[in-house]
Amino acid sequence: MSVTARYGVVRTDNETGSDYMAVNNPADIAVIVIYFLVVLAVGIGAMLKTSRGTVGGFFLAGRSMVWWPIGASLFASNIGSGHFVGLAGTGAAAGIAIGGFEWNALVAVIVLGWLFVPIYIKAGVVTMPEYLKKRFGGQRIRIYLSVLSLILYIFTKISADMFSGAIFIQQALGLNIYLAVVMLLAITALYTVTGGLAAVIYTDTLQTIIMVVGSFILMGFCFNTVGGYDTFVEKYMNAKPSIITEVGLNISAACYTPRPDSFHIFRDPITGDLPWPGLVFGLSILGTWYWCTDQVIVQRCLSAKNMSHVKAGCILCGYLKLLPMFLMVFPGMMSRILYPDVVACVTPSECQKYCGATVGCSNIAYPKLVVELMPNGLRGLMLSVMLASLMSSLTSIFNSASTLFTMDIYTKIRKQASEQELMLAGRVFILALIGVSIAWIPIVQSAQSGQLFDYIQSITSYLGPPIAAVFLLAIFCKRVNEQGAFYGLVVGLLLGLARMITEFAYGTGSCVTPSQCPKIICGVHYLYFALILFGISCIIILGVSLMTTPIEDKHLYRLCWSLRNSTEERIDLESDNWTSPEEEPPSEDPEPPQEVGCFRKAYNWFCGFEQKSALRLSPEEQAALDKKLTDTSEHPLWKNVVNANAIILLAVAVFLHGFFG
Repeated sequence: MSVTARYGVVRTDNETGSDYMAVNNPADIAVIVIYFLVVLAVGIGAMLKTSRGTVGGFFLAGRSMVWWPIGASLFASNIGSGHFVGLAGTGAAAGIAIGGFEWNALVAVIVLGWLFVPIYIKAGVVTMPEYLKKRFGGQRIRIYLSVLSLILYIFTKISADMFSGAIFIQQALGLNIYLAVVMLLAITALYTVTGGLAAVIYTDTLQTIIMVVGSFILMGFCFNTVGGYDTFVEKYMNAKPSIITEVGLNISAACYTPRPDSFHIFRDPITGDLPWPGLVFGLSILGTWYWCTDQVIVQRCLSAKNMSHVKAGCILCGYLKLLPMFLMVFPGMMSRILYPDVVACVTPSECQKYCGATVGCSNIAYPKLVVELMPNGLRGLMLSVMLASLMSSLTSIFNSASTLFTMDIYTKIRKQASEQELMLAGRVFILALIGVSIAWIPIVQSAQSGQLFDYIQSITSYLGPPIAAVFLLAIFCKRVNEQGAFYGLVVGLLLGLARMITEFAYGTGSCVTPSQCPKIICGVHYLYFALILFGISCIIILGVSLMTTPIEDKHLYRLCWSLRNSTEERIDLESDNWTSPEEEPPSEDPEPPQEVGCFRKAYNWFCGFEQKSALRLSPEEQAALDKKLTDTSEHPLWKNVVNANAIILLAVAVFLHGFFG
């Protein structure tokens, strides 16, 4: 079967037979089966080893994790199928500048480990809205942030991963998309629901190794096929489709010719597709929002056994974030060289034939490399990598979203909920999220316009900056109060939604058929818009705060940077009603425990509930436990080691931006 015919059948169900299916040999199937068995074994092993019978155990892995699984889990939580498909696709279409999004994280993870996490740990919080509740008091900011975070999870992160996973499965397997995704979600949910955060972190670590090794192998095959770096540059600049005309359309040469600045990260501030001021400053705001205030990321750091492990994990993640440029962006660009008619198609009829989207097929750049270049067995490994990244991202979102729901929303509905009820509510919410995910599949399928990755980045630019402004000012400016933060969030959200709804109503268009959105609204690049929105949010937060009553220091001990080392007892602005209610004192003559049946025992083990009643801690023991959970002390030797590594990491970031700038 020819390449053209092979890729013309993606959208036609009656032709997806064995000729089309790429994984139809014993080597590929064996690799995939063995991989999934190992993942389940790792998850079940974590289940047996870790305390999951408490909120701290299930959601924060008992604050027992060491640096290398944390670093790997940070990387794996961030890198999903959306990166493989989206980074490679944008690389194929526009060159290496999209890799700057990944390298910006090298600075963001240092800010996370050195500035933000110490405050979160000293504050003794489990979720980010909980920190804002302690910092500002009141309920409205915390509930606003929880609900907005859950909406972002469902309609950006889950949708992006489902979309990119769907593209890959369709291109590589020819399976019914519903069957494939439901199977994936079932396996993903199994070890998220049963294992808690420890299982998520251990499986993330395994999957990170597989992702990196498989991607390196594919990069090697790409360079072997294309030639060395100089040949790669020369061939990419000449990678154009053969069919560039269509009746009724006047297609500009700029639509199918690679950009002259394809091999530069820093591009023209006015005409560039990713202008350099936006990439340096606007992206830093989005990086602060994502890396320093996002529940998925911060929860990994809060599970570390001490501050040195947090910082070392952040540094490891930073080094791993160097890789996507070479493992995803470069192979995507080479896919355009090898298959210009498919990946770089420009006429709507040709693109529709190859991938079912009229505006372009760059999204299939990475899946096409896997199907065409990899030999049997290794193709199965790469499929495992893609499934791993999809599952890794989904497990992280499911676990962290259930934490937000349980701690910040469910406890408002059920104020007297027991710890066991909270655990059960978190697991049921994961199942509800999966239901929403499956219902979202048809919308994701119909959104194959080649623009979803840009949609995700722009949604972040429209909704993230006000949250970044609130967290930055909450930590570094103690004068900021609840009224300022709330009105800054609300005005920022309204401005962001106004831009987002307008842009979506008109559509983003394509090079061949540009959008009709008014220039005054959509003409401002989304990274510039993020800068403007951040500035407006900061002005409103500070302005309203200065016009209203400040918060006294006694309420802010260990909640902001200037008071981080204070030892005085903090008086909460209001009683912290998110925790479990006060338990009744034990009776003098406790009843003997009732005999539990086999079914109940199995259910308790599966959900991580303790078989025996929880150990009752004395006030001294509880105080010692609280002290351990809020301790940020470091051994002087390891403190110097991680600080030196942080300087090296920042130097590497500066060098790479200079070299590829």
